[in-house]
Amino acid sequence: MKVGPNGGLAEKVVDEVEGQKIMFANQMDIDEEDDAIYFNDSSDTYHFGDVFYAFLCGEKTGRAIRYDKKTKEAKVIMDGLHFPNGLAISKDGSFVLSCEVPTQLVHRYWVKGPKAGTRDIFAKLPGYADNIRRTETGDFWVALHSKKTPFSRLSLMHPWIGKFFMKTLNMDLLVFLFEGGKPHAGAVKLCGKTGEVMEVLEDSEGKNMKFVSEVQERDGKLWFGSVFLPSVWVLDRQ
Repeated sequence: MKVGPNGGLAEKVVDEVEGQKIMFANQMDIDEEDDAIYFNDSSDTYHFGDVFYAFLCGEKTGRAIRYDKKTKEAKVIMDGLHFPNGLAISKDGSFVLSCEVPTQLVHRYWVKGPKAGTRDIFAKLPGYADNIRRTETGDFWVALHSKKTPFSRLSLMHPWIGKFFMKTLNMDLLVFLFEGGKPHAGAVKLCGKTGEVMEVLEDSEGKNMKFVSEVQERDGKLWFGSVFLPSVWVLDRQ
């Protein structure tokens, strides 16, 4: 969907890709030079309200999609993903990153150059990713919804266990257990060239921040948002 700067009725852009309906559209990024939109479709079964079910069940139906604004055509560039969440384009537009939550992997799809049309692993994260944002210098900040916990390890290692919990526990209890009983916050900065971890920020007790879903760097400050809380936090790094 899109809406103009003055608001108004939203207009549908795309709702189907290669004959399959978009079920769970997730983070997007825009390549202004190529006039293309990239976004994730996290699951072909579950919606946002069932987000924890989508990655506990072990399904790998997620897709990363490219939409050409000129031709109005959409195509799948990566499929078979296990709940892809965050997505970002590199500074030079040569590749696109997509973050899988359960595996903690950041997949890379090459748009340009000698590897164009291929994919590889860009990084392994120290927690479960939400959104990813590029910095002005070309590096990336990834919001970490939570660290690994005994419950999350067990549930994600054996999908049948995750499915059992899906049937026997309500969503609030699932979130509580997945967080280890203590909501907290984390973020990691990745090198835009190598994918190596450059910096890790953490509020392990959740005293100042928790349930972080977004990190945006602007003018020496980090802006944090949350998917569950009506909150915005600012960290001045100057």
